Amino acid sequence: MASAELQGKYQKLAQEYSKLRAQNQVLKKGVVDEQANSAALKEQLKMKDQSLRKLQQEMDSLTFRNLQLAKRVELLQDELSLSEPRGKKNKKSGESSSQLSQEQKSVFDEDLQKKIEENERLHIQFFEADEQHKHVEAELRSRLATLEMEAAQHQAVVDGLTRKYMETIEKLQNDKAKLEVKSQTLEKEAKECRLRTEECQLQLKNLHEDLSGRLEESLSIISEKVPFNDTKYSQYNALNVPLHNRRHQLKMRDIAGQALAFVQDLVTALLNFHTYTEQRIQIFPIDSAIDTISPLNQKFSQYLHENASYVRPLEEGMLHLFESITEDTVTVLETTVKLKTFSEHLTSYICFLRKILPYQLKSLEEECESSLCTSALRARNLELSQDMRKLTAVFEKLQTYISLLALPSTEPDGLLRTNYSSVLTNVGAALHGFHDVMKDISKHYNQKATIEHELPTATQKLITTNDCILASVVALTNGAGKPLLESVPYEEALANRRVLLSSTESREGLAQQVQQSLEKISKLEQEKEHWMLEAQLAKIKLEKENQRIADKLKSTSSGQGVGPAQENPTGVNAGGQEEASAKAVMEPVHSTSLIGILTRTSDNEVPDVESREDLIKSHYMARIVELTSQLQLADSKSVHFYAECRALSKRLALAEKSKEALTEEMKVSGQNISRLQDELTTTKRSYEDQLSMMSDHLCSMNETLSKQREEIDTLKMSSKGNSKKNKSR
Repeated sequence: MASAELQGKYQKLAQEYSKLRAQNQVLKKGVVDEQANSAALKEQLKMKDQSLRKLQQEMDSLTFRNLQLAKRVELLQDELSLSEPRGKKNKKSGESSSQLSQEQKSVFDEDLQKKIEENERLHIQFFEADEQHKHVEAELRSRLATLEMEAAQHQAVVDGLTRKYMETIEKLQNDKAKLEVKSQTLEKEAKECRLRTEECQLQLKNLHEDLSGRLEESLSIISEKVPFNDTKYSQYNALNVPLHNRRHQLKMRDIAGQALAFVQDLVTALLNFHTYTEQRIQIFPIDSAIDTISPLNQKFSQYLHENASYVRPLEEGMLHLFESITEDTVTVLETTVKLKTFSEHLTSYICFLRKILPYQLKSLEEECESSLCTSALRARNLELSQDMRKLTAVFEKLQTYISLLALPSTEPDGLLRTNYSSVLTNVGAALHGFHDVMKDISKHYNQKATIEHELPTATQKLITTNDCILASVVALTNGAGKPLLESVPYEEALANRRVLLSSTESREGLAQQVQQSLEKISKLEQEKEHWMLEAQLAKIKLEKENQRIADKLKSTSSGQGVGPAQENPTGVNAGGQEEASAKAVMEPVHSTSLIGILTRTSDNEVPDVESREDLIKSHYMARIVELTSQLQLADSKSVHFYAECRALSKRLALAEKSKEALTEEMKVSGQNISRLQDELTTTKRSYEDQLSMMSDHLCSMNETLSKQREEIDTLKMSSKGNSKKNKSR
């Protein structure tokens, strides 16, 4: 399938490319034809310039001749003016001189008359030639401007096609890269699917063998042990009583309560929508209080007035269905008889929607034909027409699936149990479609109301009615959006994932700390038991030692009691010695050492054993407690540092992975940038070549024009030379 789609895409792209190439060839041909026309026109312009030069030369020669004749006429007039007074003075001269002057005068007059006529004729020819030259020059200039404009337009078209061609090539290359990546992923998925298929086939084979063995065993057991099968007939199976589950009943009642609240909101919004739509028909585009509305709108208003008889039963049917689900009943599709009633009420409402749909569409068309309707309002009305058709189709789809759900309560074999989940899924899809349609209706009706409120003929009653309809549509949209679950945005999901990863790491660290602490506690308990045993043994030894010392003291005290009885004089000394020894015992000498505070006595003094043992024991216990606390503190710090190091190592690994991915993306983007730069350089070179060709063409045109100007100048110079020659002649 993927290869077929790729082949179809490539074929479409190849067709578009061939079309563009054909268009490019046609435009190139047009440009070549226009260039040929421009060359022909330039040739005609050259010929006209040559004729113009000839006429200019003739005009210059005639002008020079005219000036020459004018000067000659002035000289003749001066001579005549000078000859007239001489004639008066020399009137008395001979007849021969007068006759000669008269003949000369007549000759001069004839010559002057001829020159004047010739001058007039030359002036006329010059004026006609000048006018003809100006006309031809203007015509050629306008034609040249037209051709230049057409050439510029053709060049713009060629540039646009070239740009479009390059964009198409770039798009095709991008699509090709995407399709290659997609094909690779599809091939990888196909390989995985083949492997999974092989595994599934192997598992299926094993399961088939296992189940076939079990089936044979079960069939043999059934044939031997089961004399009666009560599941053979479906009419008897309908009498089977399902198990009662109170939790299931509470859940069903909760779901039915949610459905009841949804239907109640839907019914309220539908009642408001139909009622305010009827009120709007009475006031727009024709107000019924001022003029009579059309028969179509009258019929539509009559049907809309009956909406409560179709909408209210929906709420009643859902309420009866909710009341039928209690804790004492068993709620399955086979026992929900009230669902059939709700389905019938929904069917009647669908019939109502089908009945009012043509009138609603015709009413919107009538609004479009009104003189108050603008083009924007007409577009909104057309969109609302499509939305109303979609709304009716969505309700029909919803009614179909709800009627299927109501089948098991009346016809147990009408719907298979395996299809329950698919029907419920389609009900959810229909509700999603209903929400989408209501969003479109809300948007389009809001735009329509905004445009209508800006009309100069909009009344306060129309504005209020539109606001009420909008409120009902918004209520429908909000009610339809209640079954939809809110989705988490992508950025928030990423942040939550990071938090989850960090919390997981901290949880793992804490779990390790707890495990280590438990191990340490168990070790300390063992050491505690060991030291308690040691303490008991030491206590027993201490008691024995105390007993021995007490016995020894008793024996020494009994020996000292016999002495005083025999020797009285020495008794005082003995008593004094005992008091001294007691004072020595009561006032010991203290010294500080590593094992604590000890009491020193003389050789003939008795040590205080109990106080010494207590001091040693308290010193060692305090030292053990101190070392244990330091050890626990060091262990907790080490565990904490270990958890932090572990979390940092994981973050470092994630950062390395992201760094590698970003490096790959950077490499790909660098390759794309280099490719685009190469394409840009190629296109730039092509455009530079085109510009150079155009500049060469313009240079050639300028050269031809300069040559033509030089030829004109040479012709002018030659005409001036001819005029000078004529003057000299």
